[in-house]
Amino acid sequence: MALGSSFAAGPGIEPAADRRTGRSARNYARLLGQRLDARVTDLSVSGATTDTLLAGEVPPDADLVTITAGGNDLGYVGGLMRTAMSGRLRAHRLTRPLGRRLARDAVPVAGPADVERVATGLARVAGTARERASGCRVVFVDYLTLLGPDTAWTPATPFEPAQIAAFRLVAARLAEAFAAAAERTGADLVRASELSAGHALGSAEPWVTGFRLPMRPVPFHPNAAGMRAVADELARLL
Repeated sequence: MALGSSFAAGPGIEPAADRRTGRSARNYARLLGQRLDARVTDLSVSGATTDTLLAGEVPPDADLVTITAGGNDLGYVGGLMRTAMSGRLRAHRLTRPLGRRLARDAVPVAGPADVERVATGLARVAGTARERASGCRVVFVDYLTLLGPDTAWTPATPFEPAQIAAFRLVAARLAEAFAAAAERTGADLVRASELSAGHALGSAEPWVTGFRLPMRPVPFHPNAAGMRAVADELARLL
């Protein structure tokens, strides 16, 4: 069973399994299911938070549950999109005032309390999954790296250096939350953030999408290569 937000669902990766929820038929859970010849219940939903993950019915016979969520709790990807749009607007004289207005409070600030909030939410999801599917193995999968050491201002990443540093801090806090949740619950953890450190935006082979207009593919999300890499790592773990 797959639980998660858009980083699990895979919006924009064709073919789509469910456009309403942003689920791809080639997200990491479905790719893993094909490898294992397993029945997959995909409950990932773009926009989900740790509070909304378990709105769907958990099959009681699920023996493996993957969880990727928490970014929306921190305003991570939404902040990236808003900041990127601001950067593009500020590049032109006529739209510069609108871009400056859009940039206000666009970069989220994540502190220790936010790490605790997300870790608690993730642990709660793992606990509820185990209650509904007794004996299931839980694997947390954290977020692929978006902004790495090679990320600089381009039309696909229209961020100033200070903004890049701030978003990298949010990503680090998110990874801390996953590590804390795994430690508390005894669940496994696939550190996709570390796995993809050399495949961020600006690298030779990014596993995530950059910003472009119109927003297709969906910016700042895993691409097909990123999903395959996560599925490969899960297969190695199992």
